[in-house]
Amino acid sequence: MKNITNEWDKCYPKNENVNHKKVSFKNHFGIELVADYFSPKKLSGKLPAIACCGAFGAVKEQHSGLYAQEMASRGFVTIAFDPSFTGESGGEPRYMNSPDINVEDFQAAVDYLSNLEEVDSNKISIIGICGWGGMAIQTACIDTRIKVTVAMTMYDMSRVSGNGYFDEQDNEEARYKMRVAINNQRTVDFKNGTYALAGGVVEDPTGMPWFVQQYYDYYKTDRGYHKRSLNSNGGWNVTAGTSLLNTRLFTYASEIRSAVLLVHGEDAHSKYFSENAFKLLKGDNKELFIVKNANHCDLYDGGREHNKIPFDKIEEFIKDNIWWKRLFLPFSLLLVLVC
Repeated sequence: MKNITNEWDKCYPKNENVNHKKVSFKNHFGIELVADYFSPKKLSGKLPAIACCGAFGAVKEQHSGLYAQEMASRGFVTIAFDPSFTGESGGEPRYMNSPDINVEDFQAAVDYLSNLEEVDSNKISIIGICGWGGMAIQTACIDTRIKVTVAMTMYDMSRVSGNGYFDEQDNEEARYKMRVAINNQRTVDFKNGTYALAGGVVEDPTGMPWFVQQYYDYYKTDRGYHKRSLNSNGGWNVTAGTSLLNTRLFTYASEIRSAVLLVHGEDAHSKYFSENAFKLLKGDNKELFIVKNANHCDLYDGGREHNKIPFDKIEEFIKDNIWWKRLFLPFSLLLVLVC
């Protein structure tokens, strides 16, 4: 691992009751991903594990690490990783994204956890936040090793890329204009030999929509600012969203057999993403949980009062579903033996 920060530079306080270290692993595209690893101080036997990521344009030092550390304090081995092209992870050019590579990032995290001596590879879950909540659901469509998927304050990045916020640009003409702009920018970038940045969260939210002001309150203040975060600084490359503009996630969401928990704030502008995604899911191991009096960003860090993330609910849902799997198989064998 090159140029990795070893000091504690997180946006959340360190919990001395868990172990922490930096780790790295490669995805199938050969990109090295860097992660924060957390585990309970007292390891006893093989433990369930969780891979955490998000939000889209954030870094592990922000909310995904907070989730990973908290779940480690509750008995899980966890990692929070930077996606390809961002944070301390590899990948060139920087500040790009791609739904296939991002799904592969989550699968590589599962590869890594599955091969740890202290992890029960049959009890692996994933937590995705914001745009990575959507990537988590998309990963659950393909990766049968994942027993539980938790999507927090979820964005469907393909939908918002193609339709705009609240589907207000869901028409051919609007999409054509976006395609023209993004392809013209490709020509300019090639000529310049550099990639223009789209900009992160606005520097002055005055007069902006209320949800933009909430983003500002997290990413641009001491509450959540981080020097490596795209959202806190220059943002993605202008052309980074090309693949998302030409893709639709959740095609096979109805075929997810493992457990899925969608968690969203009652007052979040983005709640429609989770509500619509939940309608695609099938089975009695799927749940949509709404947090009262919470907005989108409150589920990043718990809000200013640090009490909005329903960690008890997340823990209960994961443990109920991974332990049910464990108990069900022996019981089935028992029925066979008795009969």
